[in-house]
Amino acid sequence: MRSQAAKFVAAARRALADPPLQDAVKRATDTAARKRDLAMFAHGREHGEALRRQAAAARHRALSHLPELLEQAEAQLTASGVTVLWAADAAEVCAHVLDIAARHHVESVTKSKSMVSEEVGLNDALAEAGIEVLETDLGEYIIQLAGEPPSHIVTPVIHKSKAAIRDLFVQRLGMPPTDDASTMTRFAREHLRAAFLSSDMGISGGNFIIAETGTLCLVTNEGNGRMVTALPRVHVALVGIEKVVATLEDYVLLTQVLPRSATGQAMAVYTHMINGPRRADEPDGPEALYVVLVDNGRSAIYGTSYAEVLGCIRCGACINACPIYEATGGHAYGWVYPGPIGAVLTPLLTDLKDASPLPHASSLCGKCKEVCPVDIDLPRMLLDLRHDLVEAGHMPWLWDAGMRAWSTATRSPRLFHSAAHAAQIGQKLLPQGRKIPLGPLGGWTASRELPRFARQTFRDWWAARDQEEGRNDQS
Repeated sequence: MRSQAAKFVAAARRALADPPLQDAVKRATDTAARKRDLAMFAHGREHGEALRRQAAAARHRALSHLPELLEQAEAQLTASGVTVLWAADAAEVCAHVLDIAARHHVESVTKSKSMVSEEVGLNDALAEAGIEVLETDLGEYIIQLAGEPPSHIVTPVIHKSKAAIRDLFVQRLGMPPTDDASTMTRFAREHLRAAFLSSDMGISGGNFIIAETGTLCLVTNEGNGRMVTALPRVHVALVGIEKVVATLEDYVLLTQVLPRSATGQAMAVYTHMINGPRRADEPDGPEALYVVLVDNGRSAIYGTSYAEVLGCIRCGACINACPIYEATGGHAYGWVYPGPIGAVLTPLLTDLKDASPLPHASSLCGKCKEVCPVDIDLPRMLLDLRHDLVEAGHMPWLWDAGMRAWSTATRSPRLFHSAAHAAQIGQKLLPQGRKIPLGPLGGWTASRELPRFARQTFRDWWAARDQEEGRNDQS
């Protein structure tokens, strides 16, 4: 998927002018955030925070030994009959999958939810090769019908109302009109069932890989993950190299905080632990299992001050807590990952210059760090990315000139004093209590009211105070 992050400002303006979008997103994120708090702190805040600290430690352990754990995972997977492939970038991921499809004479593919497949543009590559691809996660299925990318990493159709989904099913699938959610879901399930049974290849993501056992772990709520990984004769799992964890104990810990943070559940409905292709005495499972370990920019992050972001478990809690996401929705961010995690990941995985608006798409309220189940310091990284943009000369010339002028004025007592008096005089020429578009500053002033400057500056007040005290002392 090609990044459109450079167009964030224009896309955000369109979203702000779309009340139905904002209503749908706000309703969904408020509900998700509330359920997350209830689940995380069901046994008290102290217990919930201790769980977060332990989960963060598990991710830090894995990242600090990532190269060794990847080699261990590869060895264990291979010993279990899994074919392990490595992909340096998006093109190599797609090439691997197309090669597997050709080797096994694949004509149709069913997919479970996979953000990595969105990241590398796999669906387009398969379609160009003449292979039919069907998303089976209900949310992904809906946006595939709509021809849209996901707007959230957990609930990809968060931006659509029930009425919009109903109309889509009526138009694209011929569903009899209904407003009953269960009827709509059942109708979609009937369409998907035939595809599950006839598919040649299933493609999934991977929430974790346990290095010590070579176990591929999937967390789902709809059961489609089991269908995709067990029914087709070939299963391909696309897993980012950062998803490796050291031990079964670490996985057990992380699989507790993931559903609590993502959907407000103590445990996901389905937890799949896959240890290889079908064996001779097993009734189901694929004949061949491939795990593609995907880099696509991750190794460039590893070892930098941003390596902490690789600990993300893709729960979406930071997205649900973010006021910017609530106002703009996910599509405004222009790539696979929206919200605070996207504002950090997109510049790091694509191009800092092209994604330059995203580090500024934050109020820096700190809520994203507060709700992160593995305590990733996203606000710090957003500030660091802003610093990197300035150091690389990627800021608009007007902004740069304004900051230089402000720096010069604030370092000179005389200039600062003169500017303060000029502001007092200038405010008399400007209207008060309403929004003021001021030429090149219009982007800032159009959404803010002009404050009234104090009649007397602090320096003048202090000087007058000293004079008054001197007269009092003399008397």
